[in-house]
Amino acid sequence: MKLEFHQLDRRYEHLRVRNPERQRRLLASLAASGQQTPIVVVAISEKPDRYLVIDGYKRVAALEQLARDTVEAVVWEMSEADALVLDRSMRFSEQETALEQGWLLSELEQRFGYSLEDLARRFDRSVSWVSRRLALVEQLPEAVQQRVRAGEIAAHVAMKYLAPVARTNPKDCQRMADAFSKYRFSSCQAGELYAAWRDASPSIRQRILDSPELFL
Repeated sequence: MKLEFHQLDRRYEHLRVRNPERQRRLLASLAASGQQTPIVVVAISEKPDRYLVIDGYKRVAALEQLARDTVEAVVWEMSEADALVLDRSMRFSEQETALEQGWLLSELEQRFGYSLEDLARRFDRSVSWVSRRLALVEQLPEAVQQRVRAGEIAAHVAMKYLAPVARTNPKDCQRMADAFSKYRFSSCQAGELYAAWRDASPSIRQRILDSPELFL
């Protein structure tokens, strides 16, 4: 079915990491060939003619950028929670990061009141698997997570280097994230900066974060 953009509820867009290069390729493909794959939505029972986007946020953004009027969609006849779980279960083979998985688990826990056991059962995972991903979301400052969502910091960099800093010093975590974003450090450079910070005394740590580019 065809839907207009004003009919779409995009409340879960924040669960996705933005990848500028991938978005550019998608934009070029849609411009050349049109939309080949429909987005996935569920009907919002209390709001007639409104649909909640489950999958396809990047396609929607690209089609808007191309000034298209409508988007092709397929409606899943199931509840919002079931659709989110099914969609994400289908994505686990797509190299989705633990942080992205944690965002969804946190959303399901808070919005629908699922327990750790409920989430583990729904995703066919262990309670420990669920707990580790929720802990990752809880440890990283929200401002850092926003940078990851925006594509300014790679998710694996945030998990490997910023999360350990956040556990011991949230303020230094924020400053290190600022440095990663400002200087666009590679994964290797981010690792070197983290290692220098980890092995340094408190006073040297502050010097590293004051002038991170000088320590690489």
